Amino acid sequence: MTVTGPDFIALQVRDLEKAADFYESRLGLQRAPVAPPHAVVFATTPAFAVREPLPGLDLDAVTPQPGAGVVLWFGADDAQAVHDRLAADGVPITVPPFDGPFGRTFTFTDPDGYAVTIHDRA
Repeated sequence: MTVTGPDFIALQVRDLEKAADFYESRLGLQRAPVAPPHAVVFATTPAFAVREPLPGLDLDAVTPQPGAGVVLWFGADDAQAVHDRLAADGVPITVPPFDGPFGRTFTFTDPDGYAVTIHDRA
């Protein structure tokens, strides 16, 4: 029996359409043709989704923010260009661009407070 690694990643969000629109319009992710109820799945590998919170979860009560302690990274072909577009759109940049072992890298905060890192796999 072997576990091969992450296969499906989902963020629980306050407003499903607002979150889906953010990841579509700001990052250019494309919706997958099928999704489970109460979720929007994107055509990424591994699969990435935004979904309504599970029953009993109040995202506004999560401190310091949703996803604290989890590091979510997205690959891009030009991290600096993604940074520049997000910054111009007023998206909060929490770690400015720097060159590291995984290429040009920066971190932003999405509408639900999740910290998301972008790198360009140099």
